[in-house]
Amino acid sequence: MKYRNVFLVFFSILVLTLMSFDLPKNINKKVTKEIKSVYEISDFSLNSVSISSEYTKNLYSIIDSTTLFQIIEKEIVIGYAYVAKAPSKTDHFDYLVLFDKDFIIKKAKVLVYREDYGAEIGSKRWLKQFIGKEKNSDLKYERDIIAISGATISAKSMTIAVNNLLSSIGQLQKQEVL
Repeated sequence: MKYRNVFLVFFSILVLTLMSFDLPKNINKKVTKEIKSVYEISDFSLNSVSISSEYTKNLYSIIDSTTLFQIIEKEIVIGYAYVAKAPSKTDHFDYLVLFDKDFIIKKAKVLVYREDYGAEIGSKRWLKQFIGKEKNSDLKYERDIIAISGATISAKSMTIAVNNLLSSIGQLQKQEVL
């Protein structure tokens, strides 16, 4: 009986730990700043969006409770935040895509770039190209998205990541999950 109680306490702590997905502190701070600026709000909450793995197994992007969040102000969903990583030449970078409530991109932002070269993809001017894109957008690097000299790999990677995200959201909407 004693071991059973210890097991139940340990198991409960483990489950609560695994269920409490949260963004790393440095990323969360940057995400919060962007949300406040883009949505012009000061008080909001981020709620993880849980989607059954049966819907996400064939998606191009990883969309789960660690990457997709509802932005809620006064108990109303005003938009969504997607936080993920994309590969660069030798490492990866963290990026954020903010959507309105209809999943149309309001802003894309590179949060953390870890390379010596290619950081130009973090420029506001270049990232503006993604604003207004939605699930039916089929983005092509050098056609829809302007190339960046010296940041070819990262720019292509960001374009592919956003394109895959939009496609995945379209699939989830078609299945009436989002």
